[in-house]
Amino acid sequence: WLKQPAVNNEYVDAVIEAITTVAQKDGDKGRGKIFILPIEECIRIRTGERGSVAIG
Repeated sequence: WLKQPAVNNEYVDAVIEAITTVAQKDGDKGRGKIFILPIEECIRIRTGERGSVAIG
């Protein structure tokens, strides 16, 4: 199942560490890859908030 979390830049390293730590513990060698991509804009539909505030 493809997961696509969006996080603020300040949390990228911590999220990578958490994902790789959990994925490496279960012994499944087919865990795939992590791609880090820039997000041009984020808009929270309910409130209209934009940017890092909308990501949470």
